[in-house]
Amino acid sequence: MILVLNSGHVLGAAMFMADIAGVRVLYTRDYSREEDCHLCAAEILQFSLYFNSEKMAKTIRRLAEKTPEVGETVSGFLVKKAFTYQIMALDDLHVFSQLSTENISQRITIAYSGAFAVLKHRLKQIFESVESLPDEESEGPAFRVHERLTVKYESEKHISLHWRSDPISDMVSDSVIISILLILILITSYC
Repeated sequence: MILVLNSGHVLGAAMFMADIAGVRVLYTRDYSREEDCHLCAAEILQFSLYFNSEKMAKTIRRLAEKTPEVGETVSGFLVKKAFTYQIMALDDLHVFSQLSTENISQRITIAYSGAFAVLKHRLKQIFESVESLPDEESEGPAFRVHERLTVKYESEKHISLHWRSDPISDMVSDSVIISILLILILITSYC
């Protein structure tokens, strides 16, 4: 059944309500609930709307090889294409786009003329995990901070910091660099 209703905003304008198998659909561009000297207010019928906001994503390529258990977390890259969602492993990104991922190794050299053992001792006071590295692995005195950043003794006047770039390692490196600069300020202020 289709009802034509007064929309109340322009002479002759109407809204259409379709009632099909108990489902009501109201079609209108706009309407007015206020009466004026020419028109009465729009006829508004009461009805309820229910929305299902569930979204589904299809796993593809490597993530689709194994069906996840109920409640298991699926980790990947979400791609929206048209009105569909797909989740793929980051390693599969190059298959579907021209994008690629790379690991970036960072290195910074800092002028440091203090004792390397003092630097290690000071950083141990600040950070939970500071571990010495064997000389054969690091080609000279070196230690690792939080298993993410390597501090190497390069010469009497330089040290270098090495890390693989990711958000946590970058934060650790920033805090170690600031700590080293503060240690340098303390050393020079006592001289």
